[in-house]
Amino acid sequence: MSWIIFVIIAVVVTAIVIFIDNYISDVYFKGRDAASQKYFFTFAYLIAGLITLLIFGINFSVASPLTYIIILGSGIIISVANIFYYRALEIDNSTNLGIFIQLAPILYLVFGWMFFGDTISPLQLVAFAVILSAPILIILTARKRSRKVKIRAVLFTFLYVAIAVAGNLLFAKFNNPDINFGTEIALVFLGKGIGNSIIMLFKPDWRRRFRSVVQSTHKKVLLPLSIDFILNLIKDFTYRSALVLAPSIALASAASDSAEPIVIFFMGLLLTLIWPKFGREKLNRKSVVVHLIATILVVTGIILIQL
Repeated sequence: MSWIIFVIIAVVVTAIVIFIDNYISDVYFKGRDAASQKYFFTFAYLIAGLITLLIFGINFSVASPLTYIIILGSGIIISVANIFYYRALEIDNSTNLGIFIQLAPILYLVFGWMFFGDTISPLQLVAFAVILSAPILIILTARKRSRKVKIRAVLFTFLYVAIAVAGNLLFAKFNNPDINFGTEIALVFLGKGIGNSIIMLFKPDWRRRFRSVVQSTHKKVLLPLSIDFILNLIKDFTYRSALVLAPSIALASAASDSAEPIVIFFMGLLLTLIWPKFGREKLNRKSVVVHLIATILVVTGIILIQL
């Protein structure tokens, strides 16, 4: 049951990361394209990947080069997914984003059915409807002038989740028990660094915007970005460890996804009360009730998926 410990750590760290990402995007990169901070993560992931690879090494005799390339590719895919994550962060808050991200268990099952021959039961279809009702509730209860923004946030989050799920499935399905797990993580880090490098190559305006943020903040932005990166490393390691150690990918994903919205909901309330500039959530009665109901719907749907 050690995978459960990894899930718990991953859930808590993921929630913290979402709030830090929201804070950095709103405070430092507002109006300067939040995705431009990927320039920082380009070098950070390349360095982390190389250091990790030097520690654990790579042995081509235990698996084919294609397996290593696929694991590297999973990191590249996730680096692309993060573009849409930052797009969603620019227009919505952390709690909504945390709920929208719970579309992941649906996509894990759908992709598993499409590409790996997994089956979907009638009860799981009901669970899909319950989970989907959460973002629909948030959209319908929003003010008319902000509904388009909510819809855009859901679409961006859907793209982020769909692409990230594809990358995680590649990692998990092509995981080879003979490959050192540290080597796998190193390749994922390198993949993220390479993916970000390619993105930055085609987005020179993001490079310029990142440099302008660093200069205008007198390099103060580098501290929260560094903390964010370290937490992302912990999140990657713990979540992928859970995917590998759990009896099934869907089970690890369900455990993580069912706990995540609950942690984000209560963390959002607590952080907003203690540190409003960081929590950045609306604490009026309507908003709290809507988020609570949406969280309950998501958790119920994820539980139904496993029955």
